[in-house]
Amino acid sequence: MFIAPALPAALGEPESSVTADHQILRGQYRQELRAGYNVHQITDAKGVVWKEFASPAGVIFAISWQSSRVPNLEQMLGSSLVDLQVAMQSGAPRRTRGPLIIRTGKLILVSGGHMRAFHGYAYVPGLVPANVSPETIQ
Repeated sequence: MFIAPALPAALGEPESSVTADHQILRGQYRQELRAGYNVHQITDAKGVVWKEFASPAGVIFAISWQSSRVPNLEQMLGSSLVDLQVAMQSGAPRRTRGPLIIRTGKLILVSGGHMRAFHGYAYVPGLVPANVSPETIQ
C-alpha cells in the first residue's frame, strides 16, 4: 500500500517550503513563472504530480494533484483543514457519484477520480492574486 509522504508545503505556507517538498518526494522539479504567480511542479518516482501555486507575496494559495490514490488532505490543506472539517460536519453537499466539491468562504476543494486515477485541487480564495483566475488552478 502506497502512503503519501508528509509534505511541509500547504495552503497558506511560505513558498520556500516547496524546496523541502522536492527533497522529500525526490522527484523531478519544474518551476513555471506565470503572470502574477509561480507554479512549482514535482513529479515523484510513482508518477504522482503535485503542483503548488505561489503568489507574488510568496504564499502558497493553491495546490493541485494527479495521483494513483487520494492524497492526504490533512497535510495539503494545513490550517485550511479546519474549514473542510466544519463544512463536512455541517452537512455540506456530498455526492455518491462524481467529485467531492466543498465551497466555503475560506476554502474551495474539488477532488475526484477513480481507482488509480485521482485528481483535484484546493485553494484559498482570499490568497489568490487578483489577476489570477481560479480556472488556471485546475
